[in-house]
Amino acid sequence: MFALLAGATVVVHFAALLYIGLGGFLAWKWPRSILLHVFFAAWGVIVNVTPVSCPLTALENYFRAHQGLGPLPGGFNQYYIYGSIVPEGYLKVVAVGAVMLLVFSYVGVYILWRNRKSPRLMVPVK
Repeated sequence: MFALLAGATVVVHFAALLYIGLGGFLAWKWPRSILLHVFFAAWGVIVNVTPVSCPLTALENYFRAHQGLGPLPGGFNQYYIYGSIVPEGYLKVVAVGAVMLLVFSYVGVYILWRNRKSPRLMVPVK
């Protein structure tokens, strides 16, 4: 049972990472979702640049401990992403690309928000 729960935690963790990276684009369609995304993006930055640990990693480690396994060596990113999904030599490039993608999505949200708030100048002709 704990193996299944640990696996589910990994899936949720990857979904959270995808949302952190791409969730700003969802706000192009659903503008109010930007508030939730800002929280997730800020949390992602905090977890990666400070010693604050991710609760999903802690949860996975809890389930792993109940299976007799040790904690993830180096944390979630180190164990699942660095070196296997993203080659070690490209980590900085991927990080910069992710930040650029995030900024691009937020600029798009702002432009769409600004255009929705502006009055319509054209009146339909009958």
